[in-house]
Amino acid sequence: MNNLALALSLVIGASFLFGTQQEALAEPREVSVDRVVVRFSAPEVGGAAYPQFIFERELAFEARLEALADPLFDDEAKRFRPHHVQAALERHVAEVLLSSLTINPAPTEAQVVLQRDKALEIEEQALGGAGELARAADLEGLSKLEVKKVFRRRALAALYLDQMVAPMLAPTELTLKRIHRELRNPYAQGSFEDIKQALSNWWVGRLLHEAVVAYYQNARARLKLDFL
Repeated sequence: MNNLALALSLVIGASFLFGTQQEALAEPREVSVDRVVVRFSAPEVGGAAYPQFIFERELAFEARLEALADPLFDDEAKRFRPHHVQAALERHVAEVLLSSLTINPAPTEAQVVLQRDKALEIEEQALGGAGELARAADLEGLSKLEVKKVFRRRALAALYLDQMVAPMLAPTELTLKRIHRELRNPYAQGSFEDIKQALSNWWVGRLLHEAVVAYYQNARARLKLDFL
């Protein structure tokens, strides 16, 4: 049973079993054909007539990102836990719903790409470097194009939240100075000028994560979720 299978089986019950998955980093390995593990629908994406699908490799990648950002994660075991899968699943669903909503005015393609790259930067910082994100993608067999697809969806969700809910993507210097001075953060010991960009990424990532979690909780009553 692979890592995602074990975690999902504990999240949704012992009756859902998956096949095995190779975890070696350096050794050549075969990548199995991907498969759907979750189907869901909601009014935001057209209701039951337009079901959305989550694939095994992508969900495993997203769960691994959740695990790598978790300070209690045992990286030596190269395994994520059921709560990482649950968090990844909820974030994936919420981002799909948010990214399907109309943004007024609509962002340009250049704005979407810029936000996608910023989302990648924020994630890489949270994980401790670009190498960690690349390693997570390699472990789950995701190509660079597939990774960009994940973060494009995240970018569209972020743009919707920023423009249609509340500004989140561009905190002012005054706000950042207050956060640096008053809130517990990973950069509290550094000088403001040295850590300003890193602090901004951390704060934006935190705001977006909280907003996505809140959106999922509000969407649960109108969401139909099936584990396959």
